[in-house]
Amino acid sequence: SSNSSRERTCGRQRLHVALCLFARPHHEVEPMLAEHAIFVPAIAMTLLIAIVWVRLYQERIGELRSRRIHPQQIATSRAMAETMQNVKASDHFRNLFEVPVLFYVLCGFLAITKLTTPLLLACAWGFVLLRAYHAYIHLTHNKVIRRFQAYVASTTVLWVMWAIFAVRLLTTSS
Repeated sequence: SSNSSRERTCGRQRLHVALCLFARPHHEVEPMLAEHAIFVPAIAMTLLIAIVWVRLYQERIGELRSRRIHPQQIATSRAMAETMQNVKASDHFRNLFEVPVLFYVLCGFLAITKLTTPLLLACAWGFVLLRAYHAYIHLTHNKVIRRFQAYVASTTVLWVMWAIFAVRLLTTSS
């Protein structure tokens, strides 16, 4: 009886420690530093890439199975292009490693230099939303003019971000 009482007390103490560590009251949680906030849209962009990657995996495996294509038949990019019919997800996945790379670099530079502003943060979210819209178009109805418009809009936002960063960097004294 005293043994089970000690076990209950011990269990309550462990629960209390766990709650203190993982469920701290909101007022004890440190707010995000402004220079770190720029990483959140970059994380969202990475999540978008992960979603497209899952879609790519599902479509590619599905087509290989349904058409009974041996994986060795698509060992090169040329063989892949000649063999596979559903390539929207793979095309878009590749596309996410073109212009968005400049976005990631800029987010890192903004964090390092602590030059993030509310405008740059809003632009970063705009870029991510436009890229998500671009992905939606590419992976669904794939209307080229709409996809191109989303591409131009997102890339323009990125060039504006780079211009703002360059001006701030060159005009901010250390």
